[in-house]
Amino acid sequence: MTAEKKPAAPNTGVVNKRKLEERRRFLRSMILGAAVLGISTLGYIPVASAWRVRMRPPGALEESDFLSSCIKCGQCVQVCPVDAIKLDDIDHGFGVGVPYIDSRSQACDFSCDAVQCILACPTGALVYKKPAFMPTRSEMKLANPPILLAKEKDPEPTLNLKERSGLAVLVRPEKCLARQGKGIKGAARGQAFEGEMRFMEVDRWKPIPLRDHPYDLELCDLCVRTCPIKGAISLESVVENGVTIKTPVVHEPCVGCGVCEMVCPPEPAAIVVVARKGWSA
Repeated sequence: MTAEKKPAAPNTGVVNKRKLEERRRFLRSMILGAAVLGISTLGYIPVASAWRVRMRPPGALEESDFLSSCIKCGQCVQVCPVDAIKLDDIDHGFGVGVPYIDSRSQACDFSCDAVQCILACPTGALVYKKPAFMPTRSEMKLANPPILLAKEKDPEPTLNLKERSGLAVLVRPEKCLARQGKGIKGAARGQAFEGEMRFMEVDRWKPIPLRDHPYDLELCDLCVRTCPIKGAISLESVVENGVTIKTPVVHEPCVGCGVCEMVCPPEPAAIVVVARKGWSA
């Protein structure tokens, strides 16, 4: 009778080698997966940041329509007399190459009078009047054509705009010099600031650096005196905690040009323009 054969003992070295290889393969997969996830996340960040609504040039359609209509040709950039219009960089995702305005750095002061960026736009992403099939938010509509102070004495003083780009808001009242009873002496934003503006008393047509137009005011009212639109903002007396103070008040004619934000002396600005914000009485 043949003796029953016992199963051969496993080769411990082979088993350990196989387990080690499997572990390495698992770790490789984890590292590759993390790398892919990391790259995807990095790619998502600019796309996510593009959801932040930017201040667009005058006459821009609502954001979704604007992004789908703009071909990123840069024509609006080329015709802007104060170089207010910039093109978004790659860190803004699907907004790359799309025109925007950073009012704090350089606002649109309508130095071109006729809003040349709208005239230059070849696709209708910037328009004087929206097509009938495009809905218009009621709060974006201007009650009347805005009067450009630089043209107030001209036969036709208005801008052919039907909607505002945004609305000026006093977001940091505690920073406002007028509310503090303070004035301003010298350049509004200091000698290092490179922004430009048109000043009627200097030259109706040629913008000059803001730093070349110093002020000497007992009470700061720069947001009011530099606003290019008639009746858009005023300095009014209000009573707070039993004390009468002066404060900027924004009115319906505000088109959201951003000049008030650009000239506001405090850092950060007391008043800013909120993109695509409409008027509510």
